[in-house]
Amino acid sequence: MIVPSPDRLRTRLRVSRGALAHSVSAAAWRGALEVRRADPTTAVALRVGLAVLIVLVAGGLSGQTEVAGFAALGALASAFLRYEPYPRLARRLAGVAGLIVASTAFGAMLGVTGAGIWVQVVAVSAAAALVYWLVQVAGITGPGPVVMIFAATGAAGYADTAVAAGHAVAAAAAGGLVGWLVAMAPMLTHPHSPSRIAVARALAAVAEVEQLGADAVPAARAAIDRARDALADTPSRRVDRHVLELLALVDAAEATLDGRRADTAALDDFARLEAELRRVRSDIGTPRVDATAAGLPASRGRETRRRTTDRRLWSGATRVGVASLVAGGLASACGLSHPLWAILGAVATLQGVNYSHTVQRGIQRLLGNAAGAVLAAAFLAVDPGYWPLAIAAVACQTGAELTVTRNYAAATTFVTGTALLLTAIGNPVGADVAAARVGDTLIGVVIGVALAALTVRADD
Repeated sequence: MIVPSPDRLRTRLRVSRGALAHSVSAAAWRGALEVRRADPTTAVALRVGLAVLIVLVAGGLSGQTEVAGFAALGALASAFLRYEPYPRLARRLAGVAGLIVASTAFGAMLGVTGAGIWVQVVAVSAAAALVYWLVQVAGITGPGPVVMIFAATGAAGYADTAVAAGHAVAAAAAGGLVGWLVAMAPMLTHPHSPSRIAVARALAAVAEVEQLGADAVPAARAAIDRARDALADTPSRRVDRHVLELLALVDAAEATLDGRRADTAALDDFARLEAELRRVRSDIGTPRVDATAAGLPASRGRETRRRTTDRRLWSGATRVGVASLVAGGLASACGLSHPLWAILGAVATLQGVNYSHTVQRGIQRLLGNAAGAVLAAAFLAVDPGYWPLAIAAVACQTGAELTVTRNYAAATTFVTGTALLLTAIGNPVGADVAAARVGDTLIGVVIGVALAALTVRADD
């Protein structure tokens, strides 16, 4: 066994103390409340809301209200991979929906077998680590593994017979199909929207170099690479003129970044074109460039094989598993009514890309859960019935999608509202469930941040 030297141990303790001090600093809390500039998300938010609305209406009309919440979770597949080109989105979104269904089936199996709460905590913690790893390896952007784990915890509490398990899994699968169809529908009328957004982001990133200086150059180059990657997966069977124009804009942005284009009006053009590219239209006022000779880059792919051996991803998955186990175990030992929800808090917190982001997500998760719990409790206190619950859940989910790229605390307020309302749809509960949600989340966030501090790298 390798025993760390006293010097290394002291260094580790010093780094961890500093990390923990950061988690309660004023700067960390100010950062958590900051509202960021973000891409317009109205169209995506409305699509996600529409997908959830469709399945909840179908559940109400068919009399399957008890499993409508699982269908809504399946429909949340539409919230993932929002900026992927459509050919790639079709494949990858099907995988996301499949993962939600598999998580529902896993949780249902725990419920049917009558597994005790401690067995459930261990099993769901292991599942959280696995799902986290799969999401990271596949480069799946969006809400993250929390949706899958919520589906598993919900199914574990609902399914007490094989028939009930089958209904929950079938509902999740139907919801996943609806989410896939709704997310793919714009390809019929606006097939180049993801590429346009990617190019707009590249233009914005290059324009920021003028304001932020050399520090913004790496981000600008990364945005240009992503734009080229999106264009490489154009949904057209042939490369049309609009795709070539978008490619010409990316070339112009890269030339400006490299100093090969000294046009002083370039940045003004980029600002104008960025705004036009973000509009949902079939044409834009781009310069009519001679792009007939331009070539489309080859797709760079997702480098999935390389990620499977990334030690940081394995370390992150282990950390998620351990934090989930400790949080769920502690919540269960404290006698909380929904200890598996503590696992959700730990998983959501540890989705941060670095320690600072982890702390920020933890603070935002806690504040958002408290606000969302109050919101849901006020609504549940009047026992509104299925249809008002369904409408409120759709509104909350749409609100979450509108705010998620601007401030995670605001988004979590709506996410918590959605989660509690969907819980009430499948299993009528009182307003006291909101307090349980806050308590479980507090445990999950504290454990997640503490474990992140103990394992933080010195250069993080």
